[in-house]
Amino acid sequence: MPIYKAPVDEVLFLLDDVFHIERYNNLPGFADATPDLIEAVLAEAAKFCEEVLTPLNRVGDKEGCRRHNDGSVTTPTGFKDAYKRLTAGGWIGTSAPAEFGGQGLPMAVTQAIGEFLCSANVAFAMYPGLAQGAAAAIFAHGSAEQKALYLPKLVAGEWTGTMNLTEPQCGTDLGLVRTRAAPQADGSHKITGTKIFISAGEHDLAENIIHLVLARIDGAPEGTKGISLFVVPKFLPTKDGASGARNAVTCGSIEEKMGIHGNSTCVMNYDGATGWLVGEENRGLNAMFTMMNEARLAVGVQGLALSEVAYQNAAGYAKERLAGRALTGAKFEDKPADPIIVHPDVRRMLMSMRAFNEAARALVLWTALRSDVAHRSGDAKERQAADDHMGLMTPVIKGVLTDQGFANTVMAQQIFGGHGYIAEHGMEQFVRDARIAMIYEGANGIQALDLVGRKLPRDGGRALQAFFAEVSAYIKEHGSDATLAPYVKPLTQALGELQQATMWFVQNALGNPDNAGAGSTDYMHLFGLVALGYMWCRIAEAAKARVAAGGDGTVERTNARLATGRFFAERLLPAATLHLARIKAGAASTMALPAEAF
Repeated sequence: MPIYKAPVDEVLFLLDDVFHIERYNNLPGFADATPDLIEAVLAEAAKFCEEVLTPLNRVGDKEGCRRHNDGSVTTPTGFKDAYKRLTAGGWIGTSAPAEFGGQGLPMAVTQAIGEFLCSANVAFAMYPGLAQGAAAAIFAHGSAEQKALYLPKLVAGEWTGTMNLTEPQCGTDLGLVRTRAAPQADGSHKITGTKIFISAGEHDLAENIIHLVLARIDGAPEGTKGISLFVVPKFLPTKDGASGARNAVTCGSIEEKMGIHGNSTCVMNYDGATGWLVGEENRGLNAMFTMMNEARLAVGVQGLALSEVAYQNAAGYAKERLAGRALTGAKFEDKPADPIIVHPDVRRMLMSMRAFNEAARALVLWTALRSDVAHRSGDAKERQAADDHMGLMTPVIKGVLTDQGFANTVMAQQIFGGHGYIAEHGMEQFVRDARIAMIYEGANGIQALDLVGRKLPRDGGRALQAFFAEVSAYIKEHGSDATLAPYVKPLTQALGELQQATMWFVQNALGNPDNAGAGSTDYMHLFGLVALGYMWCRIAEAAKARVAAGGDGTVERTNARLATGRFFAERLLPAATLHLARIKAGAASTMALPAEAF
């Protein structure tokens, strides 16, 4: 059975040494989040994930969820008890406002815990994750009454949430939504329609499920301008906030899918179900995007999380599996063969995973801290800059981390050889579970188009220029430091190539938008490489500073960090040149064949 050890020390190093979390103490909730408290919270989360959730991962994959004749769903053995322990620990509300029962801790702490949960058991982690997303949407767009009714229950985990967008005839193009909302005299609406691919749509973990549903009010305009968002509970709340009568929403079936078997992905039927408008009429996409952006960042974390747990198991296997001798001569002469970790190609795969994981974790935590600024700062300019960062990085984190996370699970499977193809070792489950992250919450091709078509030109390119300015300033400040040259010099070249790609789009995409479409995925990955390279520079700088300050017991780990960062700079970052070449090739050959030729 696979093992998992939560990277608590890595998270603490990033928060304390790289991002200096104490500098955010002017924000609400940060002053109380002392280093000792954060360490204790992360340690407890790690213990829960390692001891409770990891053993259930294989169970959930084998058993899946079961739908009964009455439409109810039973989750895999052990999930219900684990969920009770999760809610008893208050893990859903770590960053939620105290007024609704949360702990108000920094979002960076919640994102770190989210990584631990997803590494241990991604199918299980989706249940509380969707509750957090629903709470965020209601907090941002709900009425005072809706906040008072739903948020304490969602934060406590007594109720869970879902997001209902997709229908049989529409996924990405939500303008094709057909679910109807008929206004009622009491101000509610009757919701009628079918939604598909609804994660955690029905289950036995919580007493109520709060569905957030996109629907079109009778008489609303066609297309996306006529979509509204509704809160539709499984059980209608009573006046005192308890779960009352059953609403007319049922699970029609559970999707039979490639992975994440422990999560109930449902077809949901709304047959005149009672729902209430969230936010303004015909502004549903605006409200739902609050939850979608939360979900996209969470899905990016899933890519990192599965890459991390796959790496840990592959590294352990490589140190034990004997096969052949090292090219430079036997390293373990007392054994019939050397462990495969002596072979350069095995190390190439392990180092590729490790170099990605450490930088991706930094990128997630950096962005989570920016989220805290966007939501908690009293300075309007700080909030705007942080919100710009979030908008720019959301498609990058979702797209790049899930693309590479999946690729890394495949590499980990390769290290296991034939055993990686056998279920008992767990690698093939990681591959299957990771694959969906590239698709849901907006397929990665859509993330790339969003980055190139929306985020780059938004507000005159303000967010992009701020990113370029920050990385350029870092390079200028540290460019003369010979000890950082192995990291800064390759980043300088990659940043220049990203700037060239951006300018190429400016010059060639307006006249022919297909040029942007054909190059968007390469641009997203080029952008991701620069962002990850920037993270590695900051990691290397912090690691060297820690040793210089006489940090206790850090030399061995620091040397490992620096070597891993050099590998990224020398072996992964040069892919930026390839992405630029592909972008500059334009769309001509991509679009050359007529449709009937395929």
